[in-house]
Amino acid sequence: MLSSSSRLLRVLSLLQTRSHWAGPELAERLEVHPRTLRRDIDRLRQLGYPIHASSGVAGGYAFRAGQSLPPLLLDDEEALAVAIALQIAAAGTVSGVEESSLRALVKLEQVMPTRLRRRTHALRSAIVPVQRMGPTIDAGVLATLATACRDQLQVGFSYRDLRGQASVRQVQPHGLVHTGNHWYLVAWDPARDDWRTFRIDRVQGTPGTGTHFAPRPPPAGDLRAYVTGAMAGVHQQGDQARVVLHQPREVMAKTIPPSAATLEAIDDAHCLMLCGAGQLDSLVYWLMALDVDFDVLEPPVLKERLRRASERVGRSLARGGG
Repeated sequence: MLSSSSRLLRVLSLLQTRSHWAGPELAERLEVHPRTLRRDIDRLRQLGYPIHASSGVAGGYAFRAGQSLPPLLLDDEEALAVAIALQIAAAGTVSGVEESSLRALVKLEQVMPTRLRRRTHALRSAIVPVQRMGPTIDAGVLATLATACRDQLQVGFSYRDLRGQASVRQVQPHGLVHTGNHWYLVAWDPARDDWRTFRIDRVQGTPGTGTHFAPRPPPAGDLRAYVTGAMAGVHQQGDQARVVLHQPREVMAKTIPPSAATLEAIDDAHCLMLCGAGQLDSLVYWLMALDVDFDVLEPPVLKERLRRASERVGRSLARGGG
């Protein structure tokens, strides 16, 4: 059994993973008697944590917005700074911390007093991030979907697919994955009786939340692995570019994310890149930015675009005396 102080930290951690915990279930998870849990909750309240208790058949415990922040050693201005920093990191400006930043942002806003949450939202709406590769994502949409994943709430939204076709989807969200320059929602689609991935920049408007659902085991055992596999299938469909890169696959995999292209090893010094050929100008820029030798196998129009780009660069250098 955990010590009293360790158990208090465990209670806090569990309360932040859901919007509501049934009392008996929380006590069972902590392996303590319900009376012990009630004493722990009272102790946390004395320390300033805004924990609401409800009675009855569906009774239990939940965090609520308090009159002041819990004792996290943060004043209002520091909390605002942390929230904005987490939003910027969640937008992908700091590689590798996007998902953890979003989880932390949801936890922080959950216990903010109303006055501070309003200021945070106002600052978030006024901040214009530096433009980066890839589409922009509405932070409000991202936060709504993250909360729905955490609280296991069905969501409905309008969605426009790769071909521009619009539809209304009602799904059970299980997680968010950031890979390459895109955010993806992994959800169970009851209408299709299967798992689906949705690019969040294609979600139209603000998603609406509905009833609770029972979570399912993640597809492929891991959400990120599922998204990677789904993206590999997309690269095999429609107009496709096939380019031989003069570097080993393991080297290029550090630069090219699975969401952008599929890489297949050819030998110890070359690999084949497969990707969509729908936006040739972007592909020309991307190939030049890789800073490796390459051979275009198809489509022929990509070779022509590269030739034109090469001639334009040559003319620019000639005018500048290069």
